[in-house]
Amino acid sequence: MKKLAVVINPKDNVATAVQDLKKGQEVNVDLDGKIVKVNLLDDIPFGHKFALVDIDLGKEVIKYGEVIGRTTRPIKTGEHVHVHNFESLRGRGDWEEEGR
Repeated sequence: MKKLAVVINPKDNVATAVQDLKKGQEVNVDLDGKIVKVNLLDDIPFGHKFALVDIDLGKEVIKYGEVIGRTTRPIKTGEHVHVHNFESLRGRGDWEEEGR
């Protein structure tokens, strides 16, 4: 079975597409030896993230086992996670300057 997406750490709540994926496609993701089936709600471009679980507004997005940002609106399982619903907390000079 060809991998369509990868999860780096079992704590992750997003997966990364390793090829362009289509809305309605079912993707099997290996989450620490357990296969999780996700039905995509959006097209997911190569290298982009999609949610493995529902993530509420203002909650952490976890990739590589680390918090990489937070949601700016609720995100449903299978939804594209990108700038329209997520803000990065890494490398943000504006947050670092304000001491956040």
